[in-house]
Amino acid sequence: MFFDGATNFKGVGIGIVLISELGQHYRTSAKMRFPCTNHIVKYEASILGIRMAVDMNIKELLVIEDYDLFIHQVQGEWTTKNVKILPYLHCVKELCKKFTKIEFKHIPRIQNEFADALATL
Repeated sequence: MFFDGATNFKGVGIGIVLISELGQHYRTSAKMRFPCTNHIVKYEASILGIRMAVDMNIKELLVIEDYDLFIHQVQGEWTTKNVKILPYLHCVKELCKKFTKIEFKHIPRIQNEFADALATL
């Protein structure tokens, strides 16, 4: 699963791309109807994407994102004291329990172009 969030003068958007082992692409994008930071929009995008995977009955998931802060927080390597982020982090960790295997991987931004384009729409 690739995901991204974008905040700009036009608003806040998220993009998700799920790719099956057979190469089938399932994509979605959404516009957020409330103001939020770049950090929060990344969590919103990840939650929507992970929920999509749960709804599709996916049991093993590789989550790929270009925002290393998110990756390190979800993996428990870095902590946060930000009270606005903590509920999002807790939600992601609860959703992770629905998988037999879930991994998080950081990639360079250039490799996340498709999800970024969906988020920017």
